[in-house]
Amino acid sequence: MQTKEIIKQTEAFAKDITDKYALELVEVEYVKEGQDRFLRAYIDKEGGVTIDDCEKVSRELEEILDKEDFIDDAYILEVSSPGLDRALKKDYEFTKYKGRTVDVKLYKPIDKVKEFEGELVGLEDGNIIINTAEGQLSFKREDVAVCRLSVII
Repeated sequence: MQTKEIIKQTEAFAKDITDKYALELVEVEYVKEGQDRFLRAYIDKEGGVTIDDCEKVSRELEEILDKEDFIDDAYILEVSSPGLDRALKKDYEFTKYKGRTVDVKLYKPIDKVKEFEGELVGLEDGNIIINTAEGQLSFKREDVAVCRLSVII
């Protein structure tokens, strides 16, 4: 089975579980790292997820995946939080985290600079907009390698 189809089916099962517990399914990924394959589900909720949240979702999802048995390869299932420095990927996240400080990394430099930090203004017409000390900057989404929430200590 193709990776996209594995992700799509897993998302459907995971969404039913997260909805039941008033959690948000942020993302599902199926990746190979070294010799191992990982099926990861990232969940969230207002105030952050707990280990108990992850455990509940993991147990129920594992049960369904074992029953459905649609993934041919051996894999390791992980359910976790996307973390404090989560990458913003979905359109709604650019609204949800408006006003937060973000780190933007580009594929190609602009005037020899590939990394920027600023306050997230949002996503407009496919462009990620941030306010920096130097002024407002706009980046085409396809030029951005990653846009992450900054962790300020």
